[in-house]
Amino acid sequence: MNISFDLQKIIRKNILALKPYTSARVEFTGTAQVYLDANENAFGSPLNKLYNRYPDPYCTAIKEKLSAIKGVPPENIFVGNGSDEAIDILYRMVCEPAVDNVIICSPTYGMYTVSANINNVAIINVPLTTSFQLDLEKIENAINENTKIIWICSPNNPTGNTINKADIEILLNNFNGLIVIDEAYINFSRSKSCIQALTEYPNLVILQTMSKAWGLAALRVGMAYASYPIIELMHKVKPPYNVNEASQTLVLNALDNIDKVNGWIKEIVALRRSLTEALLTLPMVNLVYPSDANFILIQISENFDATLIYNYLCKQGIVVRNRATVTNINNCLRITIGTPKENEILINALQQYKNN
Repeated sequence: MNISFDLQKIIRKNILALKPYTSARVEFTGTAQVYLDANENAFGSPLNKLYNRYPDPYCTAIKEKLSAIKGVPPENIFVGNGSDEAIDILYRMVCEPAVDNVIICSPTYGMYTVSANINNVAIINVPLTTSFQLDLEKIENAINENTKIIWICSPNNPTGNTINKADIEILLNNFNGLIVIDEAYINFSRSKSCIQALTEYPNLVILQTMSKAWGLAALRVGMAYASYPIIELMHKVKPPYNVNEASQTLVLNALDNIDKVNGWIKEIVALRRSLTEALLTLPMVNLVYPSDANFILIQISENFDATLIYNYLCKQGIVVRNRATVTNINNCLRITIGTPKENEILINALQQYKNN
């Protein structure tokens, strides 16, 4: 356990002093008969559902259901407009623009860099090892007094592998800033979530999402799990009504269908295996990296060009992710696991590809 971590020392002073926006409905604790506080249209909306009222600003019902599923108290859960909102809020909470810095370990999810740039926060890039694991010695050497966050994506995007938990624990025990573990793809992994470690590490934040395994990417709902003081600060910084009513309602319905989602996860994992096997029979595929996600990273053979293959697939109406110029994964493509029919279309197209 990191007993030397002091949250008050890493939070920006203006955030500690911030008085957040509060609605009358949050301040009101009784049973309301009439709502005349928020300047809403009292006559309703042209839609069947009464969307004329502002949504629950704290997604209370979603937190209660997630609490039962994840084994985490509701007060340790933040629900946001996708994980990207949580990423941005964490930057604004702890990083003083043009002063502080964060560590990212490339190749990894691009929004850590984009959000840092938006918030004028310096980035220290400590690349992953050749086996796509944390380089602890280089991370230790890179940390300075202004380092506030270390971003870890596990399973990692775009490489697909899970980061060694023992290495993460070493950082948690020795770093006095926030360790943020992005578990967007954890449902597809052989490894368990790090959520249960929240009780041991006050500097741990875990990000998850409804976009991947739950199949709700269009709703833009993501979660952060952390100690109550961190969640309380995130609530101070977020917009008043950051998750809309339609998304909240649909997420609540989805959370009642765990068995269906688990069935999809098993099918995706099986398709990941079969797609890997099919790709390895193709002359342009040199390597398919082991994956704990719902995608695979393939390395194109030396006598083929990943960008040319990407362009060819686009002309066939097949969209994959070109990662050919990304550090440490040159000449690679990232491919999401599709339906059996979609995977078949991809393989058929690659079988017909002629090397130029």
